[in-house]
Amino acid sequence: MKIGIMGCGAIAKAIIDFKLSGKLDADIEYLYDLNYENAKELAEKINITAVETLDELIEKSDLILESASQKAVISNVPKILSAGCDVVIMSVGALLDSEFYDELLKLAQENNVKIHLPTGAITGIDTVNAANMGNITSISLTTRKPPVSLSVELDDGEDERILFEGKASEAVKLFPKNINVSSTLSLASGIDVDVTIIADSKIKNNTHEIHLKGTFGELTTITSNVASANNPKTSALAAYSAASLLNKLNKTIQIGS
Repeated sequence: MKIGIMGCGAIAKAIIDFKLSGKLDADIEYLYDLNYENAKELAEKINITAVETLDELIEKSDLILESASQKAVISNVPKILSAGCDVVIMSVGALLDSEFYDELLKLAQENNVKIHLPTGAITGIDTVNAANMGNITSISLTTRKPPVSLSVELDDGEDERILFEGKASEAVKLFPKNINVSSTLSLASGIDVDVTIIADSKIKNNTHEIHLKGTFGELTTITSNVASANNPKTSALAAYSAASLLNKLNKTIQIGS
């Protein structure tokens, strides 16, 4: 399976590093970015091909990993699916628009292709999927990040500030680069998750706390993520999750859902 990557930022750079270290068993062949020089520089690192257009990326790839933005998902993923190409979506927030989600689902079914959504920077998604076989009665996400990760400056003497309280569908619009995890959680649970976002000067890591209740019982998880070395808005675990999914596509025995 020939894999192309759309968007050559922090996640793409991490995936290339995994390939160079031998931890990624996937055929990364092509890179595309709106800034061709970004794609070219990264491609030269591993001796693969940087393409100049999305059409060329689609033509050459069997699967495309999107690691660009919600805007890129909305603009480009319908075209990718229509061309009969599988896709991995990292900017999951775009899928909380129900009309757009239904459009992608229809295109994937019509063209017999798959849409893959990595678990991203949170834990417990397998349990959320399983819990949804029964009834989920409540689910919430509290995200704490250092102010720099949220592009916020706290006032003198202010340790933390609540930046948002509301539904995931609204959070992904206001914080498109920070809270894709809420989208993954919402899609897995079938519920527009209650989200709280806090800029917290007392922490160094991006922290996501999930509370889930249902007929299965209760689940609480806390994931404290080191920020990506290339982008403080992105947790390193997000890239790990993408690489793990690509590895999983080639494995005969698969662990977890």
